[in-house]
Amino acid sequence: MAAALRSPASAKVSSPAAASKVRQASRVAVGGFRQHPRSRVGPVAVRASLFSPKPAAAKDARPTKVQELYVYEMNERDRESPAYLRLSAKQTENALGDLVPFTNKPLFLPTHPCTQVYNGSLDKRLGITAGICVLIQHVPDRNGDRYEAIYSFYFGDYGHISVQGAYLTYEESYLAVTGGSGVFEGAYGQVKLHQIVFPFKIFYTFYLRGIPDLPRDLLCTPVPPSPTVEPTPAARAAEPHACVNNYTN
Repeated sequence: MAAALRSPASAKVSSPAAASKVRQASRVAVGGFRQHPRSRVGPVAVRASLFSPKPAAAKDARPTKVQELYVYEMNERDRESPAYLRLSAKQTENALGDLVPFTNKPLFLPTHPCTQVYNGSLDKRLGITAGICVLIQHVPDRNGDRYEAIYSFYFGDYGHISVQGAYLTYEESYLAVTGGSGVFEGAYGQVKLHQIVFPFKIFYTFYLRGIPDLPRDLLCTPVPPSPTVEPTPAARAAEPHACVNNYTN
């Protein structure tokens, strides 16, 4: 009678297989869950992986110093640039969707000066700009337009800078520097576009980050923007001492 009243947990186990079943039953009764016999990952390990801190992201090793670069754009609107393509339904005025592709070629003709890109002191020929503008809004009360612009500045052997953003014909605007090549590889930042006389004279101030120190050949003290500024005769003629190597034309 006493043997019959003993609980299963206190009963003597007659074989190893029976002992294993008893141990498994005890784990279920105590923990409230059944663990697969071959599983090596328990609930504690799962909780640790869910709440463990994420690995720190790698820091950007690019230079963060801001460097200023000054560029003048002189545009005589020759060489059929810029070209205005009226693609909107309104053919009598500028409207949404009109396109303006352009390239400012720095060629020189003694009797007909044409579009040129110079450094800020107007004593060195740099190269060209090229790109496209999409008209976003005609602003008649400001006698101008707002464009979304994508274009590049080419500086001969030094490489190029690409920019994108709002191009306003009636006031200053800022565009994002989206990258570059050569000494400008990895560049980011912004450029201020100052309309002096649209579309004949424009002054740009680049605020560049992410690149090593600019070459001395590109640094200068800028001439203050005004409608009367003009490049030096040597720069306009692209004399060897007044232009960058292999300046783009």
